[in-house]
Amino acid sequence: MAGGPGVAVYLVGGHESSYGRELTRFTGSAATIAEAATAPGRGLQDLAEDALASEQTVVAVPMTFGRDPQMVAETAKTLKWLSARAPGRVAVSAPFGTTDHLTTWLRAAANRAATGGGRTALLAVAPHSNPFDEAELHRLAYLVATYGALPEVHATIADDSAELAAAAARARALGAERVVAVPAGFAATLPDADVELAGPLVGEAAVARVVRIRVVAALAALVAGDDGIDVALAADHGHGYAHSHAGDEHPHTHADGTTHVHSHGSAHPHAHADHRPATPVGDGVHGYHQ
Repeated sequence: MAGGPGVAVYLVGGHESSYGRELTRFTGSAATIAEAATAPGRGLQDLAEDALASEQTVVAVPMTFGRDPQMVAETAKTLKWLSARAPGRVAVSAPFGTTDHLTTWLRAAANRAATGGGRTALLAVAPHSNPFDEAELHRLAYLVATYGALPEVHATIADDSAELAAAAARARALGAERVVAVPAGFAATLPDADVELAGPLVGEAAVARVVRIRVVAALAALVAGDDGIDVALAADHGHGYAHSHAGDEHPHTHADGTTHVHSHGSAHPHAHADHRPATPVGDGVHGYHQ
């Protein structure tokens, strides 16, 4: 297993993995990377409690490509009270990936699709989730189309064959001669439709490698006194509807027990660099070159 003797690794999934069901192929035997896959909540809690009762250390790996920060926060909420009961034996790793990684993997899929010739459209397919995470996929598809090998890359929200077939028909109506579909999550397959499948998005060896890296880093941080839970709890901060802090004052309590009132101004100006996704390097997960 990824964590070695005495360590129980759990893959935690949200809508990008059908709430853990698409992760089960990585679990369960000595040749895989984790003991089990689950969604946040009671399932994860029960698994963690059993592992702790067996004197194991628990590492939860939030399996997201960056489009499900709420799942990361829910993972931390599930384990926070167990961490207090078993200090130094419960950790939440950094998420599997980020939206930058997802953009890179989708660009790689576009590059593969382009080698087939003809006017090709790529459908990045994900199940229904919520408006914010679905909108993020549309943003990433636009970046892939702008900076990738195919000018036609479409975010496709589809739960079944009919929805995927309708998306393929729209692409053909726009002039596509070939329609290639790739899961924009951890699914190995897609619903049956008249499309070419270019998936899974990430190979099993690459998934295993990244999970092992996340687990090793989480265990090292745990030894140093950082269980990753507080960072994970804040993963979905600012995610969702925008809100104004004008005139808003609220208290913050720090780890040392001190409290102060934090007042936000009426505006939060930010200057953003031009982050242009680049071709994947190394294992396709770590780093970009400009």
